[in-house]
Amino acid sequence: MELNENARIDTSQVEDRRGSGGGGGMGIPIPIGGGRGGIVGIIIAVLVALVGGGFGLNAATNGGGSDQGDNTALEQKCSAQDALKQLDCRNTLYVNSIQAYWRTAMPEVFGEQYQPSRTVFFSQAVSTGCGRADSGVGPFYCPADDLVYIDLTFYRLLADQLGAEGEFAQPYVLAHEYGHHVQDLLGTEAQMRRQQQRDPNNANALSVKLELQADCYAGAWAKNATGTSNAQGQKIFKSITDQDIQQAIDTAEKIGDDAIQKRAGRPVNPDEFTHGTSAQRQQWFTKGYSTGDPKACDTFGGTL
Repeated sequence: MELNENARIDTSQVEDRRGSGGGGGMGIPIPIGGGRGGIVGIIIAVLVALVGGGFGLNAATNGGGSDQGDNTALEQKCSAQDALKQLDCRNTLYVNSIQAYWRTAMPEVFGEQYQPSRTVFFSQAVSTGCGRADSGVGPFYCPADDLVYIDLTFYRLLADQLGAEGEFAQPYVLAHEYGHHVQDLLGTEAQMRRQQQRDPNNANALSVKLELQADCYAGAWAKNATGTSNAQGQKIFKSITDQDIQQAIDTAEKIGDDAIQKRAGRPVNPDEFTHGTSAQRQQWFTKGYSTGDPKACDTFGGTL
């Protein structure tokens, strides 16, 4: 993967709350359930929500609202000559690419206008429209305020504890969360919640379908990422290699529900799946990538 060093980074698509003091204190933590203590428990806590949406925050946390971010430092850093050496600037550029893709793809594919969403960088804890959350929930999307949230230190855990070391794991994570934003805009998420209420016995199976569709949407973005440009018409990616795509597929394998349960030393229990197996996550990301077509991502219309 090679980013275009001449592509101007649009930091307005990010809200930097890392210095806002929003991490002080903690609301009621999101219950993970069934995890063991120690590092395995931490991994479970993070990865149950990893690339997972965070839709349950309202019911599991107290409060709402949001902290205020200050992008001044980020704007300065990301306008410097060595901006692409900085983790937060690279991730901001990934966000720029993902949103540039959906700005074109959503009206072309679904006949709906894309409404941009910001990504919130936070440290330790953050107040959201879905309640208060800490870093342990991993990256998530909150449909109540239409924002993506991530503590960038998450990538270190992803690499060190799960072996997902490749750089392309990062845009895959972000593209999945923006897949949830697209689902929110299209009404897919709301429809799925209504189905869960009508059929609670299939609530987990419906959640799996939502998550796998977001994986597929991430694959569709990856296929088209080299065609995305910033507001000045500069290409964002110079290249994405087969090795990069394999890194995303490897990451999908490591964060499947069955892989997480095995890592925790627990028996694999399909009744507890909420995100899909490793094979399913790989399959649907690959389908999105191979077709490059979000319409191919109809996980609700057939057999998984």
